[in-house]
Amino acid sequence: MRNRLTLSHKRAITGLLFISPWLIGFLSFYVRSIFQTINFSLSEVSALDTGGFTTTFTGLENFRYAFTQDPEFNQIMTNTMVDMLVDVPLIIFFSLFIALLLNGKFRGRTLMRAIFFLPVIMNAGAINDALQLAQQNVLGGVSAVASEISASAEGFNLTILLDTFESIGFPDFLLEYIVDAVSRIFTIVRASGVQIVIFIAALQSIPYALYEVAKIEGATTYESFWKITLPMVSPLILTNVVYTIVDSFIQSEAVDKAQEVAFTSFNYGASSAMSLISAVLVCTVLAIVSYILSKRTFYYN
Repeated sequence: MRNRLTLSHKRAITGLLFISPWLIGFLSFYVRSIFQTINFSLSEVSALDTGGFTTTFTGLENFRYAFTQDPEFNQIMTNTMVDMLVDVPLIIFFSLFIALLLNGKFRGRTLMRAIFFLPVIMNAGAINDALQLAQQNVLGGVSAVASEISASAEGFNLTILLDTFESIGFPDFLLEYIVDAVSRIFTIVRASGVQIVIFIAALQSIPYALYEVAKIEGATTYESFWKITLPMVSPLILTNVVYTIVDSFIQSEAVDKAQEVAFTSFNYGASSAMSLISAVLVCTVLAIVSYILSKRTFYYN
């Protein structure tokens, strides 16, 4: 039977064995939590003095509360989805750009890689609070310096620069996107550590013979990037997009809102409904993005 297995079957078995620890944990713990969340979202949950809880079926009442009665949920979900659509392309582009730089040969390359991955290691607890405080102090200092520079620049205003771009036909939506990207640069850098490492691994797995052949054929560095580098790393682009969307959602205000409703207002039913709504929206975005990117993903055999 072993000799009858084709190469594709052997690879499939290897893949199943590789994900088996996650699959066992998912089926043992996560699936049960999903069904319990669905049960809570369709019920009124009451805590007992002796411990535990009781549920009373209320249908879609918790979902109606989330959409029509809660004053913040709709706005928070809208802001979360907009921020996700803005941040994800910026993080992917920035991660790939930095990975291309860090993949080159120069002195201090290991140190630079560690610096870009450092926010991932330090993104927890008191260290994360200290980083946020440092960010506020730095932004405050930059704002003060910027105001002094503007005051001494004989009337120079950023609005003039933006108006100049608009006058030469620069699209307004693209200009607003760039300005928004600059304002989010700290968040983008902090959220790009894992993606940079994944892209570096993808770049190092590209056979150097492909670049040698392209160079012999007279291809420029620009052409080599679009014809070799980008297609070869495209499977990891899809991986990084999925990871970035999930990571962005985990750190969003929507999750904080659900936790606040559950552990501050003790409305576990409404909190479960908000969590399900958020999860469905994110899964929908993941499905759409994965379908679009998978059509343009190149797999090298």
